[in-house]
Amino acid sequence: MNEKMTKFRWTICVMLFVATTVNYLDRQVLSLTFPDFIKPEFHWSDADYGTITASFSLIYAVACLFAGKFIDWMGTKKGYLWSIFVWSLGACLHAACGIATCWFVKDVSSVEALRAVQAGSAAAAAIAGVSVWLFLGCRAVLALGEAGNFPAAIKVTAEYFPKKDRAFATSIFNSGASVGALAAPLTIPPLAKLCGWEMAFIIIGGAGFIWMFFWQWLYTKPQQSKFVNEAELKYISQDDDEKPVAADEKVGVAGDPPAALPPADEKPISFFKCFTYRQTWSFIVGKFFTDGVWWFYLFWAPAYFKEQGHGPVTGMGQALIFTLYLIVTVVSIYGCKLPTVFIEKGFFGGNPYMCRMRAMLIFAFFPLAALVTQPLAGISVWFPAILIGLAAAGHQAWSANIFSTVGDMFPKSTIASVTGMGAMAGGVGSFIINKCAGSLFTYAETQGQAFSFLGFAGKPAGYMIVFCCCAVAYLVAWCIMKTLVPRYSPIKG
Repeated sequence: MNEKMTKFRWTICVMLFVATTVNYLDRQVLSLTFPDFIKPEFHWSDADYGTITASFSLIYAVACLFAGKFIDWMGTKKGYLWSIFVWSLGACLHAACGIATCWFVKDVSSVEALRAVQAGSAAAAAIAGVSVWLFLGCRAVLALGEAGNFPAAIKVTAEYFPKKDRAFATSIFNSGASVGALAAPLTIPPLAKLCGWEMAFIIIGGAGFIWMFFWQWLYTKPQQSKFVNEAELKYISQDDDEKPVAADEKVGVAGDPPAALPPADEKPISFFKCFTYRQTWSFIVGKFFTDGVWWFYLFWAPAYFKEQGHGPVTGMGQALIFTLYLIVTVVSIYGCKLPTVFIEKGFFGGNPYMCRMRAMLIFAFFPLAALVTQPLAGISVWFPAILIGLAAAGHQAWSANIFSTVGDMFPKSTIASVTGMGAMAGGVGSFIINKCAGSLFTYAETQGQAFSFLGFAGKPAGYMIVFCCCAVAYLVAWCIMKTLVPRYSPIKG
């Protein structure tokens, strides 16, 4: 007897969501332990922290260039396993930085003695210098592994979902970034306060090893999966047949072998040839201008609220960060349904790419909320939490759709490679904004009232400058992308 299709593709989507959540939890441990634990213990300045976050972004960028090609070569199953193993290992290694610093710095016999060193002394400078390099090494391992997450996830999404569903599926797993950031202030500061910042790195980092077990058991390509029946396979491969399949079509039962396999992937496009296409450069430009904005909010929001008197280990600080990422999560998930609505309503000819670009233009206006973040911060600290949340939600909705444009334009065999190229560009953009922000904040704080911008002086002026750059980045990116690829132009392998 015929039954409705299986829905195993959503199980795979949940696995991608969990991996992305773990990915962002691992990134957030440093930013949430920096103001109250790392900074005083290792005597860091904002410039030191900016150097570490910027270096992470740069290493991540370089790794992304090769991670996509590695995923295409290794395959999504093994490639994803290697990726999460490396980044989980890197996350756990951070816990050893305190002990290692004691080994290299004279007259500091224990981790407890690090904090007791007089601020501004030669010993404090030595501790800061050594620890920065140690954390950089750990962040490098973390970055190498995390570079594989999005190329692998986007490739899996293209394998398991038809084009019309990819933006929504991507928005679900991509929401792991905001859910991870949402869960981080509720879990990491209490862990650090209760067990020490070292255990926060170890416990959060260890979650990735658990994920590996389930991925090994559940994942195969849909054509080979025992959890996918013929009806679901037909629905997944509808773009290959160029004939839409209804989501409620009744064919086959769970466990039935597919009657016919979908056409094989097109011939892979060579790595260097990808750079000859405007479609590649459109994706690269979009990621370069916008990824750094998200990473700035991710890395600096806890420190920003600390400046307002509400650090991440306080109840108010946790509430502010939680509110910020709750807005991001809810708005971005529902916002990503917009291209699907456009397609189903037949807007712009029902073309997935054109519908996606129109939706991205709408999302590009959300970050303009950052323009009034600093002016309203003097009224209530809740205004920055809400406004940054809206700006970051716009980024996440934008991000889910810009990732999906790769699947619209390129054959499945090349998706991970192109995604890696864009992620590299995004990492470079993040390096620039985080390095510049850290140096700017330290300089502005030093200059005090002598440094001003739009009516703000000192460090608030520095934040105002960065918020202005973040606000307009998406509209600039959209205009350049639209100029490079004005209409739907898919590339065949």
